[in-house]
Amino acid sequence: MNCALCPVSCGADRKNSAGYCGVKGVKIAKYYLHPYEEPVISHGKGSGCIFFCGCSLRCAFCQNYELSRNERGKEITVEELAGIFKELEEQGADNINLVTPTHYVTEIAEAFALYRPNIPVVYNTHGYERIETLKIVDGFADIYLPDLKFIDPFLSERYTGRADYAKYALPSVEFMAQKPLKFDESGKMLSGCIVRHLILPLAAYDSIKVAEFVATLPKDVYFSLMSQYTPFGEADKFPELKRRITDREYKSVLAAVQRLGLTNVFLQDRESARTDFIPHWDF
Repeated sequence: MNCALCPVSCGADRKNSAGYCGVKGVKIAKYYLHPYEEPVISHGKGSGCIFFCGCSLRCAFCQNYELSRNERGKEITVEELAGIFKELEEQGADNINLVTPTHYVTEIAEAFALYRPNIPVVYNTHGYERIETLKIVDGFADIYLPDLKFIDPFLSERYTGRADYAKYALPSVEFMAQKPLKFDESGKMLSGCIVRHLILPLAAYDSIKVAEFVATLPKDVYFSLMSQYTPFGEADKFPELKRRITDREYKSVLAAVQRLGLTNVFLQDRESARTDFIPHWDF
């Protein structure tokens, strides 16, 4: 099959050779109960995260750099992936959290056909998606967790090489924002959409644009404003990325969130801008 799952549509036969994402088949670097997602996602024992290798966006500052560049990981079968769903469920995971899954949507759908856990499924994405692919995802995803990274094409081209990021990400987030919001009696999210955004150095102006866009979405959509940026990956190649965000940058975005009247908001403690929150990879 000629792969067209992501907007790059590289046409690779990923059963036999790597696509633009850098991988073929299914490859993961870790799966475990992750305690550091939003409270309604990690909730009790933790989110059952599966970290997939490769990426169709490959941000220069990626905190999962080794994974996005396919520098490590373990190839598994669709049957083994279904077994991981079951294992995480048996460990008490609050959900199955698919991290950077876009280029594996076909195999993930096949795995869910083999075993569908009785817990919510989280689609944890960089936002660079095709609506056609999301229509497949909608058959198994209960919660959408898109990271809306940029609106300014200058930033997306500078840090990812994809000037068309917002062209695809904005309608994709609008699609994901239609997922009905549901919680159980304990406050765990069962269904819905949380739009994440990471504030970057010298890019608070674009973060404000992101907040303005989120304000146009259905009122039950949550906004997770992240201040955790820390230099990583290829940050040394970009002078402005060699530092963390300033208090002034953070407060300017926060003021916009308040001005826009956004109420379903998660705010990140700025002390979280540390590399020790990045998982240690198993494979």
